[in-house]
Amino acid sequence: MFSFAGYTGFVKNHTRFLGFGFLLAFVSSAGQTHFIGIFGPEIRATFGLSHTNWGLLYMLGTLSSALVLPWSGQLIDRIDLRWYTAFVVCGLALACVTVSLSSSLIALTFAIFMLRQFGQGLVSHTSVTSMARYMSADRGKAIAISAMGYSVGESVLPFLAVFAIVAIGWRGSYLFTAVCVLLMLPIILRLLKGHDGRHTAYVEQLASQASSSGSLAASKTRGQMLTEGRFYLLLPAILMPSYIVTGLFFHHLTLAQSKGWSELWVTGNYWVYALMSIVTSLVIGPLLDRYSAVRVIPFYLTPMFVGLLLLVPAQHKGWVIVYMMFIGMNTGIYFTAISSLWAELYGVKHLGGIKSLVGAFSVFASALGPVTIGALLDYGYRFEQICIVFAVFCAISTVLLIVGLRQFKPG
Repeated sequence: MFSFAGYTGFVKNHTRFLGFGFLLAFVSSAGQTHFIGIFGPEIRATFGLSHTNWGLLYMLGTLSSALVLPWSGQLIDRIDLRWYTAFVVCGLALACVTVSLSSSLIALTFAIFMLRQFGQGLVSHTSVTSMARYMSADRGKAIAISAMGYSVGESVLPFLAVFAIVAIGWRGSYLFTAVCVLLMLPIILRLLKGHDGRHTAYVEQLASQASSSGSLAASKTRGQMLTEGRFYLLLPAILMPSYIVTGLFFHHLTLAQSKGWSELWVTGNYWVYALMSIVTSLVIGPLLDRYSAVRVIPFYLTPMFVGLLLLVPAQHKGWVIVYMMFIGMNTGIYFTAISSLWAELYGVKHLGGIKSLVGAFSVFASALGPVTIGALLDYGYRFEQICIVFAVFCAISTVLLIVGLRQFKPG
């Protein structure tokens, strides 16, 4: 059963490392769609882009990131975590500078690639992989706490970005973001103090597991993962949040216009989405540690399915809050349960490589979301129709997920 008391001692014993994961998740917002999407109307106006063209440019930069991520992400398995962290955070700061200085579509596409590679990709990857690898006994709770960084970023930063764009323009806003990211780096690295002892304990744990044939069976490479039919049955459900939520957040301001809602009202209620994500993560974390991700996730797309259907008839602005609640619930389960799932099914020895490959698939899906909605909007389809199609995708993916988890046993 869920109890905040179960978190109290855990947080007290691992404050620094959990803070490390939390801050990385928070900083990754600079390259996440919920933040980039706020700049969309200004960027489209500056470069004269339609919804489709802006979505295509975003897709190209994101797909390029997906191609690189399996290589860059697996380096966390071989490079000292402190050096790897410094590299990815500095890369994200440089990406923000590149966006602010972009003067052509080619430069803008490259800037999007960097934002997605370092923000959505590597900084986020470092946070979750570190929690899953080094906190195996309480993996669910550790990921839940670190994932709160995403939720805090989602609730605060888009709203602040709206005001920043008005005050200093979209270029100045991203340049200021770069400065803030760099200022966070010393704090993040400070939170890794004592990591040598943690890593030594992890290595000793791997050595101990290697003496057990059962543990060896559970520790698989990503090549072995790709030979399993189970993986391909699970994949559609794993990718749906990246595909759908990224597309929706990318076009939230357009959604606001189509419904006659204020842009500030929509972005100002991101806190509801974030709060539900936090609460759901905290509830799911202990359940994962007690029952396993395999048992928890079969119907995890249900909140998003409901949220999409509720958005179809919604006219009053109050429905924004309900919609954000259900999408936030789904995100809370996704960030916590899916990250635990890979460790349960394939072990932690090659977790960086496995997660980076799955992350590449997710980045690919997130690239398709914005351009799909943008193209449908340009062709005259309404948001309500798009939501119905996405709800059907969720239902089909859930069926495949259930079949995959029942047909194949973990380990």
